[in-house]
Amino acid sequence: MDPKIDFYKIEKEARMRKKVFGVITYVLLIFWAVIVLFPFYWMVLTSVKSYGAYNSEYIPKFFTLSPTLQNYADAFTTVPLGKYLANTLLFAVVTTAVMLAVIILAAFAFARLDFKGKNILFVIFLSLMMIPNELVIITNFVTVTNLDMRNSFEGLILPSVMSVFYVYLLKENFEQIPDSLYYAAKVDGTSDLKYLFKVMIPISKPTLITITILKVIECWNSYVWPRLITDDENYYLVSNGIQEIRENGFGRENIPAMMAAVVVISVPLIVLFLIFHKKVMEGVSRGGTKG
Repeated sequence: MDPKIDFYKIEKEARMRKKVFGVITYVLLIFWAVIVLFPFYWMVLTSVKSYGAYNSEYIPKFFTLSPTLQNYADAFTTVPLGKYLANTLLFAVVTTAVMLAVIILAAFAFARLDFKGKNILFVIFLSLMMIPNELVIITNFVTVTNLDMRNSFEGLILPSVMSVFYVYLLKENFEQIPDSLYYAAKVDGTSDLKYLFKVMIPISKPTLITITILKVIECWNSYVWPRLITDDENYYLVSNGIQEIRENGFGRENIPAMMAAVVVISVPLIVLFLIFHKKVMEGVSRGGTKG
């Protein structure tokens, strides 16, 4: 048997197997994408159906020939959805900004400064992640209530300005920066804070962007704490506003208007993630890589 012929035959079979494997992979990915995206498609589709058209469908239809934007208009006129969005934006921006200041300084202290008991303190600090969130909420509720901060932005924001996980993630990123840069800066007379802002923060920009985006998403989706600490509509966030809309706005039966409100609330986060998804992946990968 000619070895040359066998070689080409083996190569051809290998290419064929690779093609088949690629086709199967893409089919599975498309199938999974349909499963993941279908709820969002159904939400948007329902939001552009009129109340009468939606209720007249004995069998749900996967398309509509007469879309309407009236539900979106109702979402802003029937209930103060604009106020809920503004409250949430203020809550997310202020909370994220204060949290970044706190975790940057904490991560810098654990990563770069030398002080007695640093390792033990950091282990104790990490152990806080083991405490159930429900216990923290109870403690925060008692503290905020005693400080007379219920129904205020201060009460909403203060318990959310610290994150053990983000400190750990940023500390790991800071420790990847070569020590030689720090020693060279100290020789030049650079202070620790100046080194932090001029060297460490610019190098760690992808991780900081990731933390910022994740924190904004966390604030935007926050439900339990805002619902617990506020009963004044002037301080409702979008997550709590949805419940208010359902109970006292459109009513439980007006599903298209509810879906329109949910679409309005969801779009900012989707756009934010689509714009910065590469930065998020880069920041997470860098934060978890040593060396």
